[in-house]
Amino acid sequence: MSDFSVLILGDDSAELGGLIAANAELSIPVTVCRDAADATAAYKDQSILLGDPVSIAHILADMPTVKWVQSTWAGVTPLLEIERRDYVLTGIKDVFGPQMSEYVLGYMLAHELRITERLTEQRSHQWRESASGTLLGKKIGVMGTGSIGEAIASRAHRNGMVVTGLSRSGRPNSTFEDVYTTADMAGFLSELDYLVSVLPDTAETDNLLNEATLAHLPSHAWFINVGRANVVDDGALIQALKSNALGGAVLDVFDEEPVPEDSPLWDTPNLLMTPHIAAISHPELIVPIFLQNYECFISGRTLMNLIDFEHGY
Repeated sequence: MSDFSVLILGDDSAELGGLIAANAELSIPVTVCRDAADATAAYKDQSILLGDPVSIAHILADMPTVKWVQSTWAGVTPLLEIERRDYVLTGIKDVFGPQMSEYVLGYMLAHELRITERLTEQRSHQWRESASGTLLGKKIGVMGTGSIGEAIASRAHRNGMVVTGLSRSGRPNSTFEDVYTTADMAGFLSELDYLVSVLPDTAETDNLLNEATLAHLPSHAWFINVGRANVVDDGALIQALKSNALGGAVLDVFDEEPVPEDSPLWDTPNLLMTPHIAAISHPELIVPIFLQNYECFISGRTLMNLIDFEHGY
């Protein structure tokens, strides 16, 4: 088996393989597998794995020849939770910003335009001439100032919003009016109309939004999480929503997915849930990144979007 052969794993493995064959400048030996069982059976000392982190985490320990894993997701938490570290791990960056920003903008506009409320009125044959709100002049805080955070900030700017950011370093970023660190969570949160998180899952981001920090948000504010679920204490969020200490929330990521049927999240007032679909890893987005990295790998150059196992991103 070639030192540069690829095992592709996942529901979209056939599509990924087809796009690789159609777009690669050189012939790349690939084997496509629908699931972990297929991949285990097809393993013939391949050196490269391409697929989602959950599936790969189940099989990586039994594939000692693997030298590089290209995740098809931005997040790689499942691979950080296993012991193996003797390989290069790369993620996906700079492609999910448009999808994420459309999702966030869509839910903010839905709130301002009172779309769900007006649908309820229509179905009950009620004619209420209540005014809509507007995003113009509203203040949004974005937790995470990388490429996705910048895309959300740019879209918010175009709708006349005031945009601030939160990052580990607090380094100034021209896309944001101000950038705070977690040392000044109170200052960051205290005047927001919308709070959006795109933070990664790391020890530093665990429960950044808890009972104490959520209390700094204005009672009319809405929280939208399209990053990772660990950033918010679900119990504290549920209590804030039930007590009207928070205006509402939109969650696309959860500690357990699918969300269990008996989870209190399902029936929490003013909470909207979506099944981790704010940004989809469409093969046509993934393959160009993989092909660039493949060329780097076979030529011994540094790969793009390297994941630091210690920092988690």
